[in-house]
Amino acid sequence: MPPSRKKVFDGKLLKVYKSNIKLPDNRVGYFEEVEHPGAALVVPFFKGKIVFLKQYRAVIGEYIWELPAGKLDAGETPYKCIKREITEETGYEAKNLKKIGMIYTSPGFCDEVIHIFRADCTNKGPRSLDSDEIIDVELLSKSRIKKLFNSGKMPDAKTIAALAFAGIL
Repeated sequence: MPPSRKKVFDGKLLKVYKSNIKLPDNRVGYFEEVEHPGAALVVPFFKGKIVFLKQYRAVIGEYIWELPAGKLDAGETPYKCIKREITEETGYEAKNLKKIGMIYTSPGFCDEVIHIFRADCTNKGPRSLDSDEIIDVELLSKSRIKKLFNSGKMPDAKTIAALAFAGIL
């Protein structure tokens, strides 16, 4: 069977394919693939604390602790994305942005890449949330973050990975 790829869903955010992909040993494997535009995330520091979101996630029906992040818009660089997202979600302005890592969220079925940054923040101003976002912003100390993580109250994988890259966990 030759390699093939058939789009079975074309949504606003995601595209889903049924694919037959040639493997390195020349066999062909069947895969269901989710194509994602990618995202950026920031570990934002402000006066010795980290700017966190307590965000309602409708898909899981609960609030979770997260770091500011967002989807890359068409043609947008990860750097520009995170500068935009941190201001929209928190009101803070990011300074001294530095890329500290990247992750694949679920490489068994999805090609999403999240680019991870560190930043110092200044100038808290107004936020500009999307119509479906419910977000509280809090400044957390490193010790509070570790307590939340150790007690299982911080289950967001991208946040955990970013905190590890930043040397906090």
